Amino acid sequence: MTETDAFAPLRSAALKGGADSSDFDLNPETVLPPNRKLRAAGVLVPVIAGKNGLDVILTKRSSVLKHHPGQIAFPGGKVDAADADTVAAALREANEEIGLDPANVEILGTMPGHETVTGFHMTPVLGRIRADFVPVPEAGEVEEVFRVSLAHVANPAQYRVEYRRWRGEWRRYFIVPYGPYYIWGATARILRGLADRMAP
Repeated sequence: MTETDAFAPLRSAALKGGADSSDFDLNPETVLPPNRKLRAAGVLVPVIAGKNGLDVILTKRSSVLKHHPGQIAFPGGKVDAADADTVAAALREANEEIGLDPANVEILGTMPGHETVTGFHMTPVLGRIRADFVPVPEAGEVEEVFRVSLAHVANPAQYRVEYRRWRGEWRRYFIVPYGPYYIWGATARILRGLADRMAP
């Protein structure tokens, strides 16, 4: 199989429509204010050819951060005034957070947005990394950059639902463990959405 063929399912997944996802998907009893204002954000789902197939590049956030310390995340962040759109924001943030040159990314498309409990509407941007690169974690924000097998996170059977107390209520969420990494929350939900879109 050529590298182009290997990325074909991702290209197809990017073309599939569907409704936005949310951190509240598994909590139907949650009532969200209809007039809430969400901040736009873009996250890159970077996929690269590895030794044993395709890998997804993820980050582990610094344990000293005020928000989401130590959590597994995609490179990305809020849309700044200078960003043309959410794709531009995702590429800029990936460059800042892991040293990924935007010219080294082929945009395959975007997935439906995802609303987070922190008030962001994130657009997941699927990107093919053209050539291998040496990640440079942003000091103070990114503790580690690592790879996860796409075959693992594209398999719905690898996902479980767990729950914990959040703001006085029980909140259920997806997890997709991988070795020592506990991938959960918005990252796991977006990956689960990708897995659903890649399903035959």
